[in-house]
Amino acid sequence: MKTLVQCDFDGTITEKDVSFLLLDAFAQGDWRLLLREYKEHTISVGEFNTRAFAMVKADKATLLEALKGKVKVRVGFHELANYCLTQGFRLVIVSNGLDFYINAILEDLGLENIEFNAAKTTFYPEGMKVQYIGPDGKRLEDGFKQAYIELFLKLGYRVIYAGNGDSDITPARYAHHVFATGDLLTYCRANNLDCKPFENFIDVVRYLKQWS
Repeated sequence: MKTLVQCDFDGTITEKDVSFLLLDAFAQGDWRLLLREYKEHTISVGEFNTRAFAMVKADKATLLEALKGKVKVRVGFHELANYCLTQGFRLVIVSNGLDFYINAILEDLGLENIEFNAAKTTFYPEGMKVQYIGPDGKRLEDGFKQAYIELFLKLGYRVIYAGNGDSDITPARYAHHVFATGDLLTYCRANNLDCKPFENFIDVVRYLKQWS
């Protein structure tokens, strides 16, 4: 069975949420109030990011410069990418994060060829515009990660999922195997959703070798 590894980005590939670093530094407004609403499930993750980043009026170059030296990638991600390449596994990042910084971070890692899907970002003096485009080309307000895993399953992939947050819960339910850390791990343990905990991607590669 052909295999696809669907991986979240912020807090999964990176140790901390990159979008939060940017919002703390540049948002002109109480973006954490929106975060609380998202955590309480009163707004979607898409609405949270759209409204929060509308508070950011800095340009792309300024934002990327602010991230230099502040983003730590979880140990073993290069090993995961190399293992997927040698095994013929399709590695796809599907993230509620923003395309411009994911692209820049992957380029810095020398992994710019990794396939990724994330929020489309445009920059305006009055604030950033963030929108999610599903695999069918239509705008999504919610369920971005779910839309992609449903597509991958429809295409006949065995999907292995790696994530850390609330927005990873629904797609994790669809996956054949789940690697979990952070809030996703807490949820899986509380709700008897089978998963493998991980601290780094060396752990993930070790399990993948057992399953291959």
